[in-house]
Amino acid sequence: MTTKTEPTGNGPGTPARRGRPRKGASTLTREAIVEATLALIDDDGVEGVGMRTVARRLGVDAKSLYNYVDGKDDLLDAVAEHILIGLAFPEPTGSLDADLRAVGRTFRANTLAHPRAGALILTRQLDSAAALYPTERLLSMLRAAGCRPAEAVRLLRTLLATVVGTLLREVTAGPTFGEVGPAGESKRRADLESSGMPALVEAAPHLARFDHDEEFEYTLDLVVTAVTTRIERTGRGAAVTDPLPPGD
Repeated sequence: MTTKTEPTGNGPGTPARRGRPRKGASTLTREAIVEATLALIDDDGVEGVGMRTVARRLGVDAKSLYNYVDGKDDLLDAVAEHILIGLAFPEPTGSLDADLRAVGRTFRANTLAHPRAGALILTRQLDSAAALYPTERLLSMLRAAGCRPAEAVRLLRTLLATVVGTLLREVTAGPTFGEVGPAGESKRRADLESSGMPALVEAAPHLARFDHDEEFEYTLDLVVTAVTTRIERTGRGAAVTDPLPPGD
């Protein structure tokens, strides 16, 4: 991701401004643009973001935004980074089980603070320090628990895939089979029970009901238990022999 410095004058090396200044241009900054974009996403979703719609919200010429961002992709990366910077992980306790659960819950709370921006946080691959910090935090926990680097990376990817997948379902998709709320739940249960499929009929009361908090906690418990059990079963430092990268 390219971070552009704000122009300070028209001297040598200063990029020429594009677009005629309008109302609000005198206070335009990259941070103001990012915050306006996030507010737009909260209102209209990511699909509502465009250079013109952001400029309109700020009361400036769309071309003036290019002094601070390279375009829509750079802008969306900046929004994702802005949200990630707000991640406030609790201090490690020394218990891998407790610390992994705390990271998962913190990540969920941060995502749900801006649910319509959730896909940006969860799917865009950024290389800034803010974006890499959660990975560093998790790898440090796993290494402190005795995992070799290769095993730590595999467990990290398993944790992220599970948590990210669960959160993506929560912010971008409907519940699997179930419904949230008594009215929808009742209708869904009746539909399942009338399917004539024995396993579905038996599970209908549970399939028809969906609670995001319970689902997340169940999934988090499952993956954290799997990770800690594997580490305990294989022994500290003995889980995986680190392979050398190709060509080494």
